[in-house]
Amino acid sequence: MPQGNEAATHAFWLAGRQATGEATFDVTSPWDGRLVGKAAVPTDAQVEEAVAAAYAVRDEFAATPAHVRAAALDHVSKRLVERTEEIAQLISAENGKPIKWARGEVGRAVSVFRFAAEEARRFNGGEAQRLDTDAGGAGRLALTRRFPKGVVLGIAPFNFPLNLCAHKVAPAIAVGAPIILKPAPATPLSGLILGELLAETGLPAGSWSILTVPNDRMPALVQDERLPVISFTGSDKVGYAIMDSVPRKHCTLELGGNGAAVVLADYASDEDLDWAATRIATFSNYQGGQSCISVQRVIADASLYERLVPRIVAAVEAQVTGDPSDAATDVGPLVSEDAAKRVESWVDEAAQAGAQVLTGGKRDGASYAPTVLADVPADVTISCEEVFGPVLTLHKVDGEAEAFAAVNDSKFGLQAGVFTHDLQTAFRAHRALEVGGVVVGDVPSYRADQMPYGGVKQSGVGREGVRFAMDDYTYERVMVLTGLAL
Repeated sequence: MPQGNEAATHAFWLAGRQATGEATFDVTSPWDGRLVGKAAVPTDAQVEEAVAAAYAVRDEFAATPAHVRAAALDHVSKRLVERTEEIAQLISAENGKPIKWARGEVGRAVSVFRFAAEEARRFNGGEAQRLDTDAGGAGRLALTRRFPKGVVLGIAPFNFPLNLCAHKVAPAIAVGAPIILKPAPATPLSGLILGELLAETGLPAGSWSILTVPNDRMPALVQDERLPVISFTGSDKVGYAIMDSVPRKHCTLELGGNGAAVVLADYASDEDLDWAATRIATFSNYQGGQSCISVQRVIADASLYERLVPRIVAAVEAQVTGDPSDAATDVGPLVSEDAAKRVESWVDEAAQAGAQVLTGGKRDGASYAPTVLADVPADVTISCEEVFGPVLTLHKVDGEAEAFAAVNDSKFGLQAGVFTHDLQTAFRAHRALEVGGVVVGDVPSYRADQMPYGGVKQSGVGREGVRFAMDDYTYERVMVLTGLAL
């Protein structure tokens, strides 16, 4: 944002129009504590107005022609391109994300809205099925189409404050489902930008709202029966609490992980190990490690472990830390000092239990140095939970079977990376690993925004990825035609 707007109050979006409430809260930079802006807080009456408007417009919005929804999505995509640098600077300021990663996030959001526009044009064409395969179905044809389940409540996290808002909003608009988006309290301003762009379109009033509701007021929204679909990205504790509280609603939960990168025995040349080490170092630390598919565990075959470890340590130490506004910075601060203190406590616990700190292990305010741990006991917190910080652990295994078993020895199952050149090994990994995605020849941190994305076990339920979220927001409705000359 321009320097002069840093202390401005940012309105929320109520049924497609800007509004302010009776209170605001400050949004500050994790890097230096400066005030980035103020976010207006909706009153209970304003939240009710947004919900009522979304519920009232649901049939009209579902019937909106595909070209209207697609044009709106195309418009947002194009405007994101035009405002890339401004929005990237805002993401970096409120999130602490290095500017190069913030620019990449805007680019991904551009793609999300573009994919959604494309899918809106071809979605729900209908599938015909002849029913005269039995005598009782003579002259009958079934036509199956998909219709929105109702208003979507999208709850987005702080770590990708623009793109994960896009992943809630764009599929909903594509299928004609009204959406109420709740951005994260730490990073609401990036999500509110989407309101500026959507307001430039001709979408029906009430079809979208972006409400900066405090977390302690969310239970009422979650429980509201007029919002039958909840799409949540965040911690497993909060996600499953939401799902348990509304057992009759449709919940899509994209939760945590402790992503494993497996380096197998055939990946043994110097060039291979250099590539693996570079990718592991980069993607254990990008976004400050605050990505649910960042590399947390490295599982390496014993035959190459001793050659790989110093490469990883050197590559981690080469990560440039510092001011997120500097284009040279690889690793900025965590989202808050409390987050950094939590990471610090987990690393200290592991070290006290016998883990070796090969590099890093130091905190400075909200920043935590990129860290590598070896010989980590299996029962310490950092072995069992998602660290969500710039820390990776190293593990030595004997052979493929032990490596795959180590990946699966986790309550999470989001994505895994497998460094191998062998096609048969790749297919065995795809069969054996209990995760939502297997990335061969790279780290688990790769995500294309059009592919199905989500996990198993405590990593969540349902799938994001534009087309797959559109399926999640809709249901099949069959029409049977009778008396046809088939």
